[in-house]
Amino acid sequence: MKEDLDDTQQALMEDRQFLGDLEKNCAQKEKEWAEICKTRQEELIAIADTIKILNDDDAQELFKKSLPSASLLQLQTSNKQISRQALQAFAKITGKKTVGVDLILMALKGKKVNFDKVITMIDDMIVLLGKEQSADDAKKEYCAAQFDFADDKKKELERAISDSEKAIDEAKNSIETLVTEIKALEDGIIALDRDVAQATVTRKDEHAQFAAQLASNLAAAGLIDMAKNRMQKFYNPKLYKPPPKRELSEEERITLNMGGTLAPTNPPGGIAGTGIGFLQVRATVHDDNVAPPPPPPEAPGAFKKKGEESGGVLAMMDMMKADLQKETQEMEFEEKDSQEEYEQMVKDAAAKRAADSKSIAEKEGAKAELEAEVIAAEDEKKAHSEELMATKQYISELHADCDWLMENYEGRKEARANEVDALKNAKAVLSGADYSL
Repeated sequence: MKEDLDDTQQALMEDRQFLGDLEKNCAQKEKEWAEICKTRQEELIAIADTIKILNDDDAQELFKKSLPSASLLQLQTSNKQISRQALQAFAKITGKKTVGVDLILMALKGKKVNFDKVITMIDDMIVLLGKEQSADDAKKEYCAAQFDFADDKKKELERAISDSEKAIDEAKNSIETLVTEIKALEDGIIALDRDVAQATVTRKDEHAQFAAQLASNLAAAGLIDMAKNRMQKFYNPKLYKPPPKRELSEEERITLNMGGTLAPTNPPGGIAGTGIGFLQVRATVHDDNVAPPPPPPEAPGAFKKKGEESGGVLAMMDMMKADLQKETQEMEFEEKDSQEEYEQMVKDAAAKRAADSKSIAEKEGAKAELEAEVIAAEDEKKAHSEELMATKQYISELHADCDWLMENYEGRKEARANEVDALKNAKAVLSGADYSL
């Protein structure tokens, strides 16, 4: 495009220089043509005045007196009769006579007439008129052909400009549509990213809640197992499961082998020393006006194991653990479904984002191509407009050069034909033909 711009600017500079030279040359030619026309008009006036002077009766009388020979006068009378017949042959020429005809007439009206010279002038005049008619014919044919060519060129350029304008409008409409579609896709990607981010935050929160609830359920189940095992130790020793033996380190084993004792281990923390953590804060109320406690009840009798009651408690613990396990399974299923839905949503969103991004890239490429087409069409329209302007200028110049000839061609042709006939008749008279026939 930069190269085209440089070429166009260079061509514009050359065209401006050519236009300046053309205007200068045309002005000079117009000035020269005006001088030619002025000189020709002055020449015609001089010739007409000369003919008028030579054709005056007093001039003719003076010429007669200047010829003393009687035989010459007799010859002059005969020549005048022939000249008069030749002049009568020119009578059919109507309208303004040409310079050549005026010269022939002047020669025929002269006192001393040289017919050979006049016949030669007539032949030259006939040839000249033929050339003029051929020039008119060629000029008429040229003008008609140029008018047809210029009119066809004008119509072709107008159609090309109209097609360029339509192409530009269609391309601009397509560009506007693409811009709207690209904006919609970009907004959709932004909204899609925002939805994915929100879904990710929600999924993390749900997973954190699930993990906390799962840990709580597992802790509760472990606590139930430990409580149940502790009751079995008292009520059903056979079902009691002792805790696993402590794994001694290498240093501790050496200490024992040498007869030493191990340092006491700290009891497990958590709920009731089970190692299961659960913090519960209870409010303690201090009141100085509280009444003293009642006297202690009577001491119970001998202790008896509550075997039947313990069985119900154990069964309740089993039910509680079963409920926890069921709830945990449901939670795990829900967590799995939620995670799968989230992953599928992220996958679908990624696929849609990739497809929309690809569509944006394609539409951006199509938009760039359309913008290039618009620039090319505008350049083409500008070139066609400049060419159309030049064509209209050429048509205007053709009208200035050809209209007069096209309008007067038939009249000029007829007048020239009459003039040629008159010249031929005059030549026949001067050559000795009987003009009366």
